[in-house]
Amino acid sequence: MTRTDRVFQLVGSCNNYPWGKQGKESLAAQLHKKTDKKFDIKNDEFYSELWFGDYPDFPARVLETGELLQDVLQEHKETLLGKKVIEELGAQLPFLPKILSIAKALPLQIHPNKDLAAKLHAKDPDHFTDPNHKPEIAVALSKFEVFAGWKPLTEVQSLFQRLDMLQQFVPPGTESWTESTLREVTRSLLQADEETVKSVEEALSKASRQDLGSQSYILDLLPRLQDQYGATDPGSLVALLCMNFLVLDAGDAIYIPADGIHAYLSGDIVECMARSNNVLNAGFCPPADRNNIDMFADTLTFQPSTRSKEDVMLPGQDQGGKIKVYKPPMSEFDMLRLSLLQGEGEDIDAHQGPGVMIVTHGNGTMLADGKTFRLEEGSIFFVAPGVKVRIDSPGGLEAHMAVVA
Repeated sequence: MTRTDRVFQLVGSCNNYPWGKQGKESLAAQLHKKTDKKFDIKNDEFYSELWFGDYPDFPARVLETGELLQDVLQEHKETLLGKKVIEELGAQLPFLPKILSIAKALPLQIHPNKDLAAKLHAKDPDHFTDPNHKPEIAVALSKFEVFAGWKPLTEVQSLFQRLDMLQQFVPPGTESWTESTLREVTRSLLQADEETVKSVEEALSKASRQDLGSQSYILDLLPRLQDQYGATDPGSLVALLCMNFLVLDAGDAIYIPADGIHAYLSGDIVECMARSNNVLNAGFCPPADRNNIDMFADTLTFQPSTRSKEDVMLPGQDQGGKIKVYKPPMSEFDMLRLSLLQGEGEDIDAHQGPGVMIVTHGNGTMLADGKTFRLEEGSIFFVAPGVKVRIDSPGGLEAHMAVVA
């Protein structure tokens, strides 16, 4: 690239968290290998995420030169970030895009809001590496299973009233459940000792499908979670008893607000979030990796976007038929999903801020800033503000692009 290039190819970073898919089963690893020819996929290794933003933990680099994307953006802020990002969004790439390949449940987690993130960062910058919030979206690339947000209070209350072994977690004197009740029940479940969790899960496994009613799927998921994390992890109880369980198809999306409780369970997704890597974990991980449970419970949010399956979903807006736009209720980014059939093409309008695009399937060509670029599966491109893009595909193509609108 030259110093005046406004469109250039990137190479991301692939990591190895143990919840990732193994070897060549990992889409994250497969896509990374397409660009990084030196990357060796090992059959006995787990590959969880492909990051392709400028965050320092697993940074993207300019493919041609090996320069860190962050360094290039800071050297050419006006051209590559634009006025809106410089004046309103911290003068750095305000979003962090990833591909996730998930074989088993991620930690039961929330991402702290800006106020708490700033306090945690000031107190423990090694663990909480930035002062930013981390609302996020996930767009399914395949069948995607996830625990996200809260079941309606009436459903949770009914379940706890019908099953005797759950009464110990309900605050004494509770007659009508409120959000405060749900917070305290969650706290009690997460603070339960291993013997209590084990006994409750054993009793729960013997419940009848009639007792569980519409929530009888719990009996199918419980042994699966126990196989992954044992029968003493309290995350299983919180997820199964209190949270929405969703199964998404390719192209479906969800929105997780700051402080929104969630745990991804299986599938391949494009994930994008505000530029942060802060997280509080409370389950589906070793006890030593769990954060303070009182802080976790006190931070939980019960805003409308976390209250039912329908509220968690993020509908895409069709833009000309070939582009679907996912607009989360936050200022940092929108996500575009481009789907081209054989022989089709489409224009992507210029935006106020930068965009980062990954080709998740197929191949084609991109005309941008007066140059033609070859697109292949796994290709990642940075597009500066004000640059219009034309994409054509002889055999069909799918791409996802995070943009500052």
